[in-house]
Amino acid sequence: MVHVLSSRVLLRPSDPERSRDFYGRRLGLAVHREFGTGPERGTVYFLGGGFLELSGRAEVSPAGSPDVRLWLQVADAEAAREELDARGVEIVRPPVKEPWGLIEMWIEDPDGTPIVLVQVPEEHPLRYRPGI
Repeated sequence: MVHVLSSRVLLRPSDPERSRDFYGRRLGLAVHREFGTGPERGTVYFLGGGFLELSGRAEVSPAGSPDVRLWLQVADAEAAREELDARGVEIVRPPVKEPWGLIEMWIEDPDGTPIVLVQVPEEHPLRYRPGI
């Protein structure tokens, strides 16, 4: 078995400064480390139990690859909506309790990468499973 010590998602934004503004200032992700110089320098953000790295530059905007989505668990989806709205982040879909019991809200990064912010209610099996 491969012993994974850490993980991260790597994104190549079409406009690195715009993406750093989105993830750093608007989403408020804390910086883990930065490397390199100039507009295409790398920035790695804390992402809960993993990391999100923005580095390099895509030649053209990937327009939200259908193969990449970010799933970010938050404590309170409605509070996250209010905070992101105040920071000028467009809410693609407001928080909704899904049939599977999770509360999900959707936003997109500047290149169209879908981001779901998920609240796991206390009674949901992801948080508590009696008898196990």
